[in-house]
Amino acid sequence: MASNSLFDNTETAFQLKSDSELERAYFLFKMISMEPLVRIGSAVTKFALNVNLPVEGLIRSTVFDHFCGGVNERDCMGTVDKLYDVGVSSVLDFSVEGKEEDLQFDATAQKVIELTEFAENKEAMPFSVFKPTGLGRFKIWQKITEKKPLTESEQVYWENLQARYDTVSKAAHDCGIRLLIDAEESWMQDAADDLCEKMMEKYNIDRPIVFNTLQCYRWDRLDYLKKLHQRARTKGYKLGFKIVRGAYLEKENERAIENGYKSPICESKKATDDNFNEIMKYILDNIEDIEIFVGTHNETSTYLCMDVMKEKGIAKSDDRVWFGQLYGMSDHITFNLGAEGYNVAKYIPFGPVKDVMPYLIRRAEENTSVAGQTSRELTLLKKEKARRKL
Repeated sequence: MASNSLFDNTETAFQLKSDSELERAYFLFKMISMEPLVRIGSAVTKFALNVNLPVEGLIRSTVFDHFCGGVNERDCMGTVDKLYDVGVSSVLDFSVEGKEEDLQFDATAQKVIELTEFAENKEAMPFSVFKPTGLGRFKIWQKITEKKPLTESEQVYWENLQARYDTVSKAAHDCGIRLLIDAEESWMQDAADDLCEKMMEKYNIDRPIVFNTLQCYRWDRLDYLKKLHQRARTKGYKLGFKIVRGAYLEKENERAIENGYKSPICESKKATDDNFNEIMKYILDNIEDIEIFVGTHNETSTYLCMDVMKEKGIAKSDDRVWFGQLYGMSDHITFNLGAEGYNVAKYIPFGPVKDVMPYLIRRAEENTSVAGQTSRELTLLKKEKARRKL
């Protein structure tokens, strides 16, 4: 059994934070713990940015600097190097969302390729990452998932989108850098899954390069994984998966009620946790065929993964198993795993302040809605402040 007190070590957890950064983190999580404040703050921030009020400096020095690496990749390098010095790798995530134009999608694809090529010579960056809607319009993904016919111009968009996927996947394959593809809303995800499967079939012959994401709050994901595993074995390619609980809970349930279909989301938090753990165990049971990136802020699942690895004789440093947490959150998990010799990475979002705001607002809302997440952060920060005073 993994020692269940490993994540209580705040000295290791906050070793990179100065006293003032510790105070800022405490202040931010205190704010995030108040749901009405998050709602009002989100609305006011969106409005202020839309009408160009001079709030970027304030956002930058508070929430942005806590949860993001910088406005561009150069900005992030100091953080990447500092993390790597204490055994933590980085996944740089160009977190620009909600674009609609082909030129913007081309620019994002180009950015992912540049980061992938850069990562080839940077040991601290073993992965590259993108979101499906970073490379193509949500509406196109949705139409294909719903099996609706495309117009002529939409068909051209779809072909361009597929070409971007292929170019980015090929760059990852050529550089030997693994590519994590995020998952999004269920009503566009089938199309993203199918395209990702095509890329896996093409580029995961010798080893997993293209990784899809399984959102374990969806009750159908274990079944999907098992079927895909069978197809991959038959056709002779490897699989890679990042597993997460999921970030669109309220949106998913609301849409299911509105449109009168069964919610794709597990009926309870416990059912989601069980599903996550089952999927994780299935992959670890099949580690010869499937590599895993365990994206979680949940201590219990992390301890469980460590236990299963030990049981199966999978070394802590086995490159087929990675853990990951978001930058600015769950440092007690990340840094203590790194100190123990596990493969662990921080997901570091970056991009222009205005473009990254949808991501930051989602993070704040998610922290507010996940019971216990924010209070755990506050308890640990308080404990470390007291330790330093002594």
